[in-house]
Amino acid sequence: MKILYVDDEPDNLLGFKASLRLDYNIITAVNTPQAKSCLDNHPDIKVIFCDQRMPGKTGVEFFEEIRISHPLPVRILLTAYTDVEAIIDAINRGNIFRYVQKPWAEVDIISAIDEASKFYTANSMLSIKNVELQKAYNELDKFAYSVSHDIRGPLSGILGAINLAREIDGVEEMREMLFLMEKSLKKLDTYILSMHDYYSLQRGELKITEIDFNVVIDDLKDIYTVFSKTNHIAFNISVEQDEVFRSDDTAVRLILNNLLSNAFKYQDKKRKGKAVDVIVKVQNNLATIYVKDTGIGILGSHIGEIFNLFYRANFQEVGSGFGLYNVKSALLKLNGQIEVTSVLHQGTTFRVTIPSI
Repeated sequence: MKILYVDDEPDNLLGFKASLRLDYNIITAVNTPQAKSCLDNHPDIKVIFCDQRMPGKTGVEFFEEIRISHPLPVRILLTAYTDVEAIIDAINRGNIFRYVQKPWAEVDIISAIDEASKFYTANSMLSIKNVELQKAYNELDKFAYSVSHDIRGPLSGILGAINLAREIDGVEEMREMLFLMEKSLKKLDTYILSMHDYYSLQRGELKITEIDFNVVIDDLKDIYTVFSKTNHIAFNISVEQDEVFRSDDTAVRLILNNLLSNAFKYQDKKRKGKAVDVIVKVQNNLATIYVKDTGIGILGSHIGEIFNLFYRANFQEVGSGFGLYNVKSALLKLNGQIEVTSVLHQGTTFRVTIPSI
């Protein structure tokens, strides 16, 4: 554990470091500017001891100054004075954890460090939980909007088609209404499946198995071959795997399925020679996957946001905004990475790397 001790008396610094050097990483400073520099250079300092009587700036004033810039280190004041007002001032202004009287005893210092360490850990965990809570709140806010839009939308479409169908006698018109209902139901089904993937990723644990990418790609090929032929999109596949690869099969399939779904969905319909390429190379315990398309592309200003929950870069096709968010979440669990390059009206390439576990 790193501990910063600030005192304008070199003998005190030397004695403090000599007494505690075997158990702690002691960093010393003879004045507050030097102490501030130490905090900037060592962001993992957990505890700060500072003498109250310092030239130019008191310990209380120093602690008050660093409360905002360095809020995490636990602050302990050293003072040879028992003035009650000074101690109250230290608590109110410097927000100190505790104070130790000088001359200090080693047992008191060690006790203060142990208590401060526990307090630091608790505060750090609370800070992490607050960030997670804010993230969950933001996602819940987006989810509430998405439910009203992406679930009520298709349901309203179905109800509208039913109301129209009541006044229709012709078979052809009825078929058109059934087609509209089917389209709305497919949109709703896609949203529900994406939401299921989202919660499975958030709550589920990894199940590590050996993965044969030839098998995985063949299964996905069966899904997209019909779409490829009916929409005149060439589907090119290349898999190179000569070694054992271990990861979570469900997460890997989810990543590939979502990337392929987008590659086929967002093709430039006016373009000739449409294609989707999948390249998988497993080498040195690392799987590198490329998914390339000749689609409409993504604006450079949107690339940084496409992995956000419910974000959609364009509205050419029906989507829920879950797909790429789920890809990113799965890769975080697998310790993987994803990179995107895209040129508007020319196509997009996703490069995914996943280490073998």
